[in-house]
Amino acid sequence: MSDATQGGSDADVTLTREELFSLCHRVLRRQGFSEPHVEALSDVLVAAEMDGSRSHGLYRLLGFVDTLRHGGVVPDAEPVVEDTAASVVKVDARGGFSPHAFREGLPALVDKARASGIAMLAINHCVHGTALWVEIERLTREGLVAIACNPTQSYMAPFGGREPLLGTNPIAFGWPRPGADPYVFDFATSAIARGDIELYRRQGKAIPPGWGVGRDGAPSQDPGEVLDHGAMLPFGEHKGSALAIMIELIAGPLIGDMLSVESSEHDRGRGGLPYHGELIIAIDPARITGDEAAVHMYRSERLFELVQQQGARLASRRRYEARRRHLAQGVTLSRSLYDDIVDLAS
Repeated sequence: MSDATQGGSDADVTLTREELFSLCHRVLRRQGFSEPHVEALSDVLVAAEMDGSRSHGLYRLLGFVDTLRHGGVVPDAEPVVEDTAASVVKVDARGGFSPHAFREGLPALVDKARASGIAMLAINHCVHGTALWVEIERLTREGLVAIACNPTQSYMAPFGGREPLLGTNPIAFGWPRPGADPYVFDFATSAIARGDIELYRRQGKAIPPGWGVGRDGAPSQDPGEVLDHGAMLPFGEHKGSALAIMIELIAGPLIGDMLSVESSEHDRGRGGLPYHGELIIAIDPARITGDEAAVHMYRSERLFELVQQQGARLASRRRYEARRRHLAQGVTLSRSLYDDIVDLAS
């Protein structure tokens, strides 16, 4: 432990990147996850924590272990990669968490994108609870434009409805920028990620208006009421709702996997993390514009510069700033969360 604010047992705890990895490894190994899953899950959790995304960082270990204890995930599942078409690769995660399956399918996805210009990776039968931008950044490092999305469980009401039907259905996009951090966004189609509402509940705080409704369909700021009895709401009203439905379709039936409502039915009330599929699309600019690809990619820099000249913020800038800050200073966890995580390793 690199540092702890003085003040007894309630002091917050500051950890380096290496200490975060060590803590994740201890928990996951103690809980029986195989080494490939330990490595893949630790990578995405620490990446989220370093980027300041508390809702997708080490806090997720609590949900991972709870899902495991309720029989909702296979801790030593070995993914099966299938080469199905010139531009398609499928990975059967066999009931395991998705990061290991993504790692297994990544080399074929990159090769196919470079050969054909565009390729897709369909991950089936996976449990998902991590951020998509980690995968997106892995593809932008290969010089590829990337899109990823997945359904979840029935947490969100469609616009105009009042009962949970759609998932929070995140979508992420990445654009490589030579010599600069890639342009990446990753957001839920709900007004806020479910994990953020869970953190509000953990802290005993009311959520902002517009995030959810209670069991009677009326607006609610009680995180427990929204999560356990009501429904989350889409961002942008009908726009977020339509985007969520699109993701239900292209990352569900299109790839032979579940809708969010089917994932909820599969869960049978256990309260585990979502079991479903994930779709990743990779595009190689060099196969579209050939020798002129570098010129056209450079032209995109003008857009980024003009956005920033107006004082607007590019997506992911705060994450990159947090990453650099946390590399230098470490990440501070609340004492209560740290203690809960350490308990899982004992």
